[in-house]
Amino acid sequence: MASTLNSRAPSGRRVIGWNPEDEQFWENSGKFVARRNLMLSIFSEHLQFSVFGIWSVLVLFMSPKIGFDFDAGEKFLLISTPALVGSLLRLPYSYAVTRFGGRNWTVFSNSILLVPALLAFHFVQQPHTPLWVFLVISALTGVGGGNFGSSMTNISAFFPQRKQGLALGLNAGGGNIGVAVIQIVGLLVITTFGDLHPSYVCAIYLPLIALAALLAAWKMDNIDAVRVDPRAWREAVADADAWCVSMLYIGTFGSFVGYSFAFGLVLQNQFGASPLESAGWTFLGPLLGSLARPVGGWLADRWGGARITFWNFILMALGTAGLLVASSLKSLPMFVAVFTVLFVLTGIGNGSVYKMIPAIYARKAESTASEQASVVSRRLSGALIGIAGAVGALGGVGVNLAFRASYNGPAHSGDSAFIVFLAYYALCVAVTWTVYLRRERTAAQMPEVAVLERSRAA
Repeated sequence: MASTLNSRAPSGRRVIGWNPEDEQFWENSGKFVARRNLMLSIFSEHLQFSVFGIWSVLVLFMSPKIGFDFDAGEKFLLISTPALVGSLLRLPYSYAVTRFGGRNWTVFSNSILLVPALLAFHFVQQPHTPLWVFLVISALTGVGGGNFGSSMTNISAFFPQRKQGLALGLNAGGGNIGVAVIQIVGLLVITTFGDLHPSYVCAIYLPLIALAALLAAWKMDNIDAVRVDPRAWREAVADADAWCVSMLYIGTFGSFVGYSFAFGLVLQNQFGASPLESAGWTFLGPLLGSLARPVGGWLADRWGGARITFWNFILMALGTAGLLVASSLKSLPMFVAVFTVLFVLTGIGNGSVYKMIPAIYARKAESTASEQASVVSRRLSGALIGIAGAVGALGGVGVNLAFRASYNGPAHSGDSAFIVFLAYYALCVAVTWTVYLRRERTAAQMPEVAVLERSRAA
């Protein structure tokens, strides 16, 4: 079917009959439309993640010098709240983009960011503002995390299947780097103006958010190919693999989000670092973790997602043990170095776990040797990507709540939280080996066993 752009449609710019699998359509016009939407989606997703992570920066400024006397537990609560709200919104956002269109929803999701950004801009410079006000504002910034679901759903429909991996990797990576960039902005504000002006961080983003909304309204498109079947979600939820993969993604993406938000506070509470010292280190880990995500996907393509995930969790467990050693030695350089490596491992794990999903359902489809099974496999794979993304983000809440309990404990140290993380990574190693690696080895040996049995029968 021919694809046409109707700019006069009531819903805005709309492409009818979008079919990127048609090579002639793709080469003639489709790829240009898709790339334009991808670039604007990356810009929007980047700002969404920056606002999503803004409290990881703002809490570094909150000291008695500007009228705030929040303890470590209260600050960890402030950075946990956006992660909780963002994870809960991912599935509704994924559905919303199919209902209202990618362009329309991007305009809305960008515009609504102005609310928490403006509120934070005002109240973060108001001395003695009660904690509950900041909790409400931090909850509203969680909408930035929910946008990941709608953005990935929208962009996947613009590209042919053979090009979706790179497009989704760029979209996700460009978004994740927003967490690092907001921390660089915080560092620049502190080094330029001192640690008394947290509102300047918000002020920098206000015009960028408005620009992203205007560009989305001007240049993005709604396409009729964006579809999500609720039945696929129900079927995926009933599949045991959905929960196993989600558990693994909690360990990788949940760690990435939780560590990204908490790292500055951990340095302040573990080593007494100043806001400047904390901000000077906090951006590096999220930046490298974001850049490592495509590497994890590439390694999984080459050696298998389950194998890379298995060894990655072993290294994450060893890295967490290294944090306990650094903590006992009270060595800030060692602590920062090991934590940075841990960030890189979370990024690699993000890529490898997501690569496991299509492989799991492709193997199930092969076992039935049915064309319809292949269609169902792709449908369930897409649903599980959304489910794992939503559940995995809850891991960020768990990480920050573990830190909150640990630093509020009698030792006032993060060691208890690190022990919990170490145990969880060990559990992920066991699950990956038992459920996936052993299954892959058994499946690989089945043809050999079948040949041997036939030869004996002959």
